[in-house]
Amino acid sequence: MNKQTRFYALAARYVALLSFLLLLSFSAFSQASTQKFSAQEIDEILYHIHTYYVEDLPLSRYNAGNLSSLFDNLDPYSKYLNEEDLESIFSAANGRYTGLGIEVEEQDNYVVILDTLPNSPAAQAGIESGDKLHAINGANVAGKSIEEVSALLKAANKNLINLVVLRQGELVALELKRQEIVIESVASKLLNDGTGFLSVNSFNHHTYHDVARHINRLQVQLGSPLKKLVIDLRDNPGGTLNSAVAISDLFLDSGTIVTTKGRFYDANQAYIAKRGDILNGAPILVLINNSSASAAEILAAALKDNKRALVVGLRSYGKGSVQSLIPIGNGTTALKLTTARYYTPAGTSIEGKGIEPDVYFTKQALSLLDKSAIITGEESIKTTGIEQLASHWPKALALVQSQ
Repeated sequence: MNKQTRFYALAARYVALLSFLLLLSFSAFSQASTQKFSAQEIDEILYHIHTYYVEDLPLSRYNAGNLSSLFDNLDPYSKYLNEEDLESIFSAANGRYTGLGIEVEEQDNYVVILDTLPNSPAAQAGIESGDKLHAINGANVAGKSIEEVSALLKAANKNLINLVVLRQGELVALELKRQEIVIESVASKLLNDGTGFLSVNSFNHHTYHDVARHINRLQVQLGSPLKKLVIDLRDNPGGTLNSAVAISDLFLDSGTIVTTKGRFYDANQAYIAKRGDILNGAPILVLINNSSASAAEILAAALKDNKRALVVGLRSYGKGSVQSLIPIGNGTTALKLTTARYYTPAGTSIEGKGIEPDVYFTKQALSLLDKSAIITGEESIKTTGIEQLASHWPKALALVQSQ
């Protein structure tokens, strides 16, 4: 589940862990089985897994000359990252990436456009939702996987790309270039009754400040403190742990936000809320679905377990582990290694289980809460489905008053 400024700080050779990351959205990482490692890199990889991996693996059973079997026995979030993978992670953590700005999935032998980012090269070129990618620079891509299509687009670098899409049975030719795109992780809307609607799409290094800025803007627009707040975490794949903790702290006066536990000393942390609630106790509803993961689950659980918000929707994804980036070799590559499990304020691990909402909504009911329509304000309250939440505000208020 992206690119930007390269963090040359990584070139400095050091063994210290850089930062915790909770990213889910990168599925096309390089495979260790096809990677050639030097003897020094192999030693480093074995040392780091032996020292930092969340489970104590008996490394003696693995062949140091072939690390693929070792990587196969790590959890699915632990990977070797080549230079491009690493750059993608840092870019996403900084809310930027280089590309066309398209969201896609494989359907019926095609890579199909689901959506385009506002002001992205794809949006400016006229790519539409439902378009099927047919050819890239003269090469037919029907039947190609997302990874193969992505490789072709990346190979074009920032040169002109001739794209042909299949749209309603006709071939449409388009020209565009990959560009650096800034991803807005937060959007908001002030609803008519003084309720703020806050959509958080990911947790990057800027998200904490963006959340605070959006809430301040809503309150200025209202001319008084917000009466209620909806935090929409649907389809949020996660991001950085620090961002999730800081945003949770915005809404909490006290209590545990999250704890982490691992095999080495620094992996064991307890994050405690500092005094100060940006909403002064106004009730909160949190929306989650099956694609709310990782950092999004940390925020939802922190507000739920501290009785600060009523969580509404579907059971969340269930990613309860913390990954660290550990530089390898000259620092341009790294291990993304699971170094800890995290636990909600109630002491629960959500790994593989997810967060159970206080109030279940069906998928159909959730789909009626149209995020885009709410944010743009182009539709009525009834059309956006926001009226479904009305009956749950008393429960959210009762939670706050029970503290």
